[in-house]
Amino acid sequence: RSSWLLLAPLLTPPVPVVTAPPCSLCPEGAHRFQWIRNLVPEFGISSSHVKVLSSPTEFYELLKVQIKTAKQRVVMASLYLGTGLLEQELVDCLEETLEKSLRAKGSSDLRVSILLDYTRGSRGRKNSRTMLIPLLQRFPQQVRVSLFHTPNLRGLLRLLIPERFNETIGLQHIKVYLFDDNVILSGANLSDLYFTNRQDRYVLLQDSPEIADFFTELVDAVGDVSLQLQQDDTVQMMEGMVHPYQGDKVAYCEIANRRVMEVINSARTRQEQLHAKTFHSSQQGSTLLTQQGAQPSEGLKPEPDTWIYPLIQMKPFGIQIDEMVTETLLTEAERDARVYLTTGYFNLTQAYMDLILGTRAEYRILLASPEVNGFFGAKGVAGAIPAAYVYIEHQFYSEVCYLHQQERVWLQEYSRAGWTFHAKGLWLYLAGSDLPCLTLIGSPNFGYRSVHRDLEAQVAIVTENKALQQQLHQEQEQLYLCSGVVSPSTFEQPNRYVKLWVKLVTPLIKNFF
Repeated sequence: RSSWLLLAPLLTPPVPVVTAPPCSLCPEGAHRFQWIRNLVPEFGISSSHVKVLSSPTEFYELLKVQIKTAKQRVVMASLYLGTGLLEQELVDCLEETLEKSLRAKGSSDLRVSILLDYTRGSRGRKNSRTMLIPLLQRFPQQVRVSLFHTPNLRGLLRLLIPERFNETIGLQHIKVYLFDDNVILSGANLSDLYFTNRQDRYVLLQDSPEIADFFTELVDAVGDVSLQLQQDDTVQMMEGMVHPYQGDKVAYCEIANRRVMEVINSARTRQEQLHAKTFHSSQQGSTLLTQQGAQPSEGLKPEPDTWIYPLIQMKPFGIQIDEMVTETLLTEAERDARVYLTTGYFNLTQAYMDLILGTRAEYRILLASPEVNGFFGAKGVAGAIPAAYVYIEHQFYSEVCYLHQQERVWLQEYSRAGWTFHAKGLWLYLAGSDLPCLTLIGSPNFGYRSVHRDLEAQVAIVTENKALQQQLHQEQEQLYLCSGVVSPSTFEQPNRYVKLWVKLVTPLIKNFF
């Protein structure tokens, strides 16, 4: 790719890219999604290894339990770590587990790797860095803290943009929490709100070593091109690595692209070889069993009924896999299929909007009402962000009405007293089915930032198992139960009044939030 393409996110609007032709979709069931493995590794697992969580408290308690029982590795990627008592308790759990590991063997096998965003993690005097420095000082050989700094924030721009506002240029937004061979995928950050009353989504993949290895390698790859936190609260790059904002931007992005794509491609090759080997062995085994009239041994791994596809989006590095897969799923959603799509920040890219308005599936889009928006009640300019989202929502709804699509495309607003809403993802129900066979879960919000500015990761979970489909369906129902359907009267309510200056400014700044 030409190096100038790395600047495209800042200069040009997105162009829809559909990479899988319709003929590549198999006609029946979950297997119609196997085209995704042409882009990313495919991990076949048993549905019994997948657990869908429903509440912030459940998520927080699971984090603590997993940290306490980890023996080999703890890998956590998040936007930031908060500075309250609940977050300190997590750090204390890490300290206890590292201490216990050292006492048990004299030298610890346990490794802790934490990846956060540099700008968000450095905000304020007490911040993510100051929370983690004691761990670095006490366990320098076991703990690594990497702080990703976007290559797009550099030069005069970096000097002039104040704290908080500098986070609009680009962030490390991946949320993955990994303990030995157990992986939690979520949109939730490591902050007290996400442990108490900010609704998100969370899925636990248990005893999944190949998936855990993949996300460990991915976090390592991003960590290698990030600033390394030191014991004295300074940061430095790994030896020989191009600096993200002082070094050559094109060279940095090319190195980062190469490092991340190596992880994706090597895992894909490994999984293809494993699949071929397993298929060959199972063919031989079934022939042998047929000849002997025997039953399969209980020790054999069950045939997978669920497939996990990691979808990575890092447009600053020229990696657009999540965007490609999401656009193809929206394009190929058939008549009478139902797509439930949710985002805490409703600001869809033009490409996603065009596909939703131009395809045949039914859409139920869940978004935050102004009162449960994460920016509601914020000080200064940030306090106007919920109104900007109302304006964007109203514009989209007006387009739906203009095209007479109200029966096919519904908007629903999440509302819950004392809570905020941060859930994002998608559930796909094939035509004639009452249960979803695919869900997307992870960090992307389907907006311009997710596609063009930030580092994102989610997984597509495809399953044939009815019990897991039921879990996913109940998760979707539980979220949508707290919502009301948007109608023209919604925008006549007093709390939906949008000031003129917000209407004028929103088109200019909507690509930054």
